Amino acid sequence: MSRHRGNPPDPLFTGSRRKPIPHEFVLDALAPLSPRTNPMFGCLAVYVREKIVLILRDRPASTADNGVWLATTEEHHESLHRDFPNMRSIKVFGKKVTGWQVLPVDAPDFEESAQRACDLIAAGDPRIGKVPGVKKKSKAAKSNVATAKNQNLKRRGSGGSRGI
Repeated sequence: MSRHRGNPPDPLFTGSRRKPIPHEFVLDALAPLSPRTNPMFGCLAVYVREKIVLILRDRPASTADNGVWLATTEEHHESLHRDFPNMRSIKVFGKKVTGWQVLPVDAPDFEESAQRACDLIAAGDPRIGKVPGVKKKSKAAKSNVATAKNQNLKRRGSGGSRGI
């Protein structure tokens, strides 16, 4: 027997199914740091204080880069690779080397490596984490601003005096 009689429930009030959190054990390991999350690239970005530290990815349609992405810079790759032998650059970006590195989910040491990354983050390791920067204006946008300023100056007169 159906639980609802008459009209079906309004979808507005039934709630939506949330996507499961990929590799949720990572958030559990970081819980003492009060991480916050934000959807990004169809994945889940993880922030600790002012830094983005990880991205958790589990996409069934495109599995090559599934796992835990480490926010780092190229200068730290060599030393991090000693800690994480299966770490590699993200393939989805199409570049040979990227700042983002992945601990692949299909690596035999995936869970141990992800836990080790969480331990390094908790210890404040400077190799993991980036402070998101303010996006810079493109040259075209800067050019448009300069053109608008020049047009405003021409309308008001080029000198600064008002003919008084």
